[in-house]
Amino acid sequence: MKHSVMMLALAGVTMTGSTAALADMIVKIGFAGPLTGPIAHVGKDEQYGAQLALDDANAKGLSLGGQKVKFELMAEDDQADPRTATTVAQRLADAGVKGVVGHVTSGAAIPASRIYEQAGIPAITPSSTSPKLTQQKYKTTYRVIANDLQQGAAMARFATEVLKAKRIAVIDDRTAYGQGLADAVVDSLKRLGVTPVGREFTTDKSTDFAAILTKLKGAQPDAIFYGGMDAQGAPVLKQMKQLGIAAKYLGGDGACTAEMIKIAGAAMSPDVYCTQAGIPMDKMPGGKDFNERFKKRFGVPVQLYAPYSYDAASALIEAMKLANSAEPAKYLPQLQKVAFKGVTGNIAFDPSGDSREGGVTLYQFNSGKWEARP
Repeated sequence: MKHSVMMLALAGVTMTGSTAALADMIVKIGFAGPLTGPIAHVGKDEQYGAQLALDDANAKGLSLGGQKVKFELMAEDDQADPRTATTVAQRLADAGVKGVVGHVTSGAAIPASRIYEQAGIPAITPSSTSPKLTQQKYKTTYRVIANDLQQGAAMARFATEVLKAKRIAVIDDRTAYGQGLADAVVDSLKRLGVTPVGREFTTDKSTDFAAILTKLKGAQPDAIFYGGMDAQGAPVLKQMKQLGIAAKYLGGDGACTAEMIKIAGAAMSPDVYCTQAGIPMDKMPGGKDFNERFKKRFGVPVQLYAPYSYDAASALIEAMKLANSAEPAKYLPQLQKVAFKGVTGNIAFDPSGDSREGGVTLYQFNSGKWEARP
């Protein structure tokens, strides 16, 4: 009897072992961004973009090191908060993710990047545009989009050369993203011989901007630039109108969203402009197809940077294919050799981890939507 029990036990071990050998190798990819709070729509947008890339890779049936791979996305909510971002980054590292798409905002991406560097895990941001992120010279930090220096220069040139604005005021929300972008605009304006007539600060939690706008009204600006996200950018615009400030409204990519139009409502007009790192979806090589598939898969339209999130996830997978391994230590060096045609254009990185081809597009609000200017 003992003999037959042992035989059955051994048979069970053999069967389990053979099933394990046939099972897909699970490769976890992390995603980090604000999934709750006022800019959750931006975070979910990028989460969905990364998920679609993994879905596509799984549908193709990729094998690494002779074993079939199944990619799984582990999404974490950093609330666009620097402290929460480091906790989230550590959680992803401890969970054994092989790469990270994120973080969404610069304020979260910069502190989190140190955790990924220590863990040796590559992290590619779709939308963190602060130059400081890649200036840290971390080997694991990459981005697939233009940075704020390029965006600030584009807005400063447009404001002075096209809009002929001479009295420009600047407000920012004191986040790494908002202040970094505003600083880039101010520096570019000064290089063009224009000194801002006012520089004011708020926070990314504020709702009342009457005091700083009243102060700026006295400076009689013909344009006001706001550095921050749509959750504050839209109320700033509404309160400008309420105070009778006729200045043109200028924003960065954080204001270049469908949500900005929704929140600002009747305050939106053709005097509202924004810059966005990258190119319009209808000009992206794979934009039209991506937009249709995205809507079909998730039931919502693209908000902002989902195509860049798709390309960030795809870049991680391309590097794994080059290394024939999902192990970060093996595929990290291959990120420098990645070169492929993504949804947003040609994806390749310079030695600092920045995108080799980062364009900037200027938009104007017109007929209920954002329209790219030529």
